[in-house]
Amino acid sequence: MCPCGAARALGSSAPVLGSARALDLPGPRRMDPELARAVLRERRGSALREVIPSTLGEPLLWPGLDGLLAGCAAAGLSINVTTNGTFPGRGAAAWGEAILPVSSDLKLSWNGATAATAEAVMPGLDFRRAVEAVSQLVAVRDRLACAGLRRSTVSFQVTVQEANAAELPGIVRLAARLGVDRVKLNQLQPRFPWLSDRALTRSPAALARWNAAAAAARRAAEEVHRSGAPLVLQNAGPLATDPAAPAPSGPCPFAGREAWLTWDGRFLPCPHPTADEGALGDFGSTTDRPLGELWEGEAFRRFLAGVPEGPVCRTCSFRRVGGA
Repeated sequence: MCPCGAARALGSSAPVLGSARALDLPGPRRMDPELARAVLRERRGSALREVIPSTLGEPLLWPGLDGLLAGCAAAGLSINVTTNGTFPGRGAAAWGEAILPVSSDLKLSWNGATAATAEAVMPGLDFRRAVEAVSQLVAVRDRLACAGLRRSTVSFQVTVQEANAAELPGIVRLAARLGVDRVKLNQLQPRFPWLSDRALTRSPAALARWNAAAAAARRAAEEVHRSGAPLVLQNAGPLATDPAAPAPSGPCPFAGREAWLTWDGRFLPCPHPTADEGALGDFGSTTDRPLGELWEGEAFRRFLAGVPEGPVCRTCSFRRVGGA
């Protein structure tokens, strides 16, 4: 639903490594696994702390993921993965065994509390099997934690839209019942015209529906807290109901903190779609120069000095709660 993807890497003074659009349209363009490994080698001993492999598709289908996991483990880095929750090829338990020992957070794209809604938002999904996969994944998480290994969190990441807003309380209760650690709500970003009518940020009436759904989700979270479940609910706050006068922007969550690499090695400061199109500037490529050199380069430093007053940055929805 958004033309930005990534597998992140951080530079010399930042804590995260990223790479944007490991898979892109109209044809499959996948990052060469050796490029990712080379960046890890170059950044070893730097301030890099976390790697976030992400794509416009499914990162568990990327042939370089096993090598990336091994590289992160060897370098003492965390990995932060977002998957569609179908766990292709291996199933949830085997993928959990591979990812969770290296992971800080494993996010599952989750779109409903009922099969009808979840399967409508994500065509091809088998909701019953998806729920069973979560149970298997959580069991692996808990077994690893009992063995004294890293305890990664398991999260639901919900793209909130017209189709599933009414089910937010049910998603919270389902997550708590399954032992999920966190439910993170993100507003649908209508990067394509056909998505506009699904966004809850498009009109005062739609924003009012969001505020009601978010309040119901908060009440559901309070219920599960009283039952003893330590579930965390994020981005469920109220929004201003006038799309022309949204809440004030906060600080940029990306620039200067994360380094995003495109599938072909170009360095971007953030996942905004226009960054990949060059609207924020040309910051070089890791195919020509080390990431640390690009991070400290004049072009990137000049860009950082202009944030948040740049024309794209001033209106960037990523700077508002929930991407609103």
